[in-house]
Order: sequence, then structure tokens, then C-alpha cells
Amino acid sequence: MTATVDPPLAEPAILTGTFVGYGRVSTREQNLDRQDLALTSAGCIRVFTDKLSGKNTDRPELAACLDYLRPGDTLVVLSLDRLGRSLQDLINIVGELRRRGVGFRSLHEALDTTTPGGRLVFHVFAALAEFIRELIVQGTHEGLAAARARGQRLGRPPAMDAEMVARARRLLTQPEETVASIAKLLGVSRATLYRYIPELGPSGSAELPGAQ
Repeated sequence: MTATVDPPLAEPAILTGTFVGYGRVSTREQNLDRQDLALTSAGCIRVFTDKLSGKNTDRPELAACLDYLRPGDTLVVLSLDRLGRSLQDLINIVGELRRRGVGFRSLHEALDTTTPGGRLVFHVFAALAEFIRELIVQGTHEGLAAARARGQRLGRPPAMDAEMVARARRLLTQPEETVASIAKLLGVSRATLYRYIPELGPSGSAELPGAQ
């Protein structure tokens, strides 16, 4: 399958030259001074910072930073891993910035989407992410097909197999046994027994002995 990736979008015709920085460290014990200094030295007029793990989806300062940016601005980070939780997350964020007419620059990787070369590199990133995603989906489908071909049952195992149902039916013929006691003995719920032995239910054609 051919990967479908949006072509690189044109940057705004007039850049305001306003750089806005974003920095992040994983724990509160880590220091943000190095990132703050690098971003300020790069010309950022304001720097937003989070002290949170990159796996955390709730990054309030990043949200505030993205909201602060205006068309013609450029978001600057020290390195790509400071912004995105994954390659796909990074592509989503930068893609949204570009749709808003906002540039993106990463100092360590020397990636700058306000330049033709930077836009080309980012387009390659997006194509690679799409390719990997399609490979994962294709591999999953092939694995499921192979399992079905082997006769392997897919999905959750049944709560009761045929032997358990037969045992439950035998127990229900004993006057001293109840639905509750049999369910407890078999390690299932009363609802499960009713589901696998429908004649126990109020709509069933007959109620077995001991089914109270």
C-alpha cells in the first residue's frame, strides 16, 4: 500500500521573526537552566517549560505555548525529544503548527521548517512514520489470518466450555444444588450460567430441577 502523506506546506510569506521557546525535563529534580539559556540565546522572546515525563499527555505549559503562538512565529526547542512523545506525536504537533503558519526549529538537529531543506527533511519523517504504521497494520492482519488458518481461536476465551456446561447440567438435576451454588463451584457468575444454559432463564422452555 502506498503511504499517503500531505505534501510540505508553504511557510508564511512574511515571518515576524518572533521566536518562542519550549523546554522540558522529565522530573522536578532536573534543571531547566541549560535549555532556557540555549533557547534565550537562540533569540526566543519567551520560553515555556514543563517538568514532566515525555510520556505524559497532559503538558500544560506546552498547551499554553502552542496557544500563544501566532502565524509567522517560530517554535524553537533544544532537541526533538523535548517536544514529541514519539515520532508520530512530533509529526502531529509540527504539522498542526505548519497549518497555522507557524515555523518550527530544533537546535540540536539543525532542523528548521522555515527553510526548503528543513521542510524536505520533515516530509521524509512524516512519510517514514506513515510507512511504519502501515507495516504494523499489515503485520497484524497477516498474523490474524495465519492464526485463523491454523484453526486458532481468536479473542477472549469462552467463560464456560462444553465440559463445564455438561457438568452444570448434571449438577442441576440434584435437588440440593442451586444456580448460585453451582456458579460458585464452577467459578462463574449466575448470569454466565443463564447465558450458557438458556432454559434456566425466565424465557426458557423449562426450568431444570434445583434451579432456584
